[in-house]
Amino acid sequence: MKHRDTGKKYNSVSLGLALWGILGLGLGWDLFGSLAFTLALNYKQMELYHSLPFFCYLMGKCIKQGLTGRGFFLLAKIALTVLVTFALCWMPFLSDPKQSLQVLHRLFPVDRGLFEDKVANTWCSLNVLIKIKTLLSRETQLFLRPVCLVINEMPLIAIWFLLTSTFSMLPLLLKDGLLLPYAVTSSAFLFLSLYLLSALEKTTDEELRLSLSHKLTQHCLPKLSLIIKWKFWFSLVAMAALSFTSVWLEPPAKLPDLFPVLVSVLSFLQFLGFIIYFNVVQLMEPQRKKSQKKTN
Repeated sequence: MKHRDTGKKYNSVSLGLALWGILGLGLGWDLFGSLAFTLALNYKQMELYHSLPFFCYLMGKCIKQGLTGRGFFLLAKIALTVLVTFALCWMPFLSDPKQSLQVLHRLFPVDRGLFEDKVANTWCSLNVLIKIKTLLSRETQLFLRPVCLVINEMPLIAIWFLLTSTFSMLPLLLKDGLLLPYAVTSSAFLFLSLYLLSALEKTTDEELRLSLSHKLTQHCLPKLSLIIKWKFWFSLVAMAALSFTSVWLEPPAKLPDLFPVLVSVLSFLQFLGFIIYFNVVQLMEPQRKKSQKKTN
């Protein structure tokens, strides 16, 4: 707890600097606001979450003033302020490239591994029974990277996961009056993804990275790709039906939280399936690559 509390104190410093940045922009002190936010970003990488609004606001202001006139000079002053601030913050580490790389490695958790400080509780829990650290290299462990990055490699699973992630927030979306945006954007994402990526056609065992798993289960289960395809459609129908009932039907008086609980349960079951799937793919991936090398 002491370690976590210390981290929160560090967060408050970066958030305070970001607040000064917002105050500066609100008062029209663009250079001061840029300086304060750059310090916040260099203090803790968490401020990357807020970088896009700052960038869009300042760029919009420059464009509004005209990039061939006053806007250009404002943009140049802001860019110079940001670059000089970055240079001053990084100056102690620029003398040695190895130090700079080490700072980057520590800033972003990708190169720290998945077990540092027991934060990745899923991996640490699995490691009690399955010694993942001995079975997989660090690079292989990190191959279960953000799902959006594998949408081209396994589109059906990625689309399914992203739709489930949005559906899992249904109670909050309804509370904020975002039913219409939720329905429209989810439907549009589903249609465009299936149409552009041909996700329903790329469902062979090989494309789903399940060819080796199918060899192990072919005597007791039908084709795995067919099972996944039918589960995908069942999931869509279940999520759509539960979304509809959550809006239009009143829950029983004795069970006022029935629909949010059902949303949570359905989401959990799907996430459980995803974690099993991605771990099976990861564990089988090294063997699949070895078999491909032998074939070549």
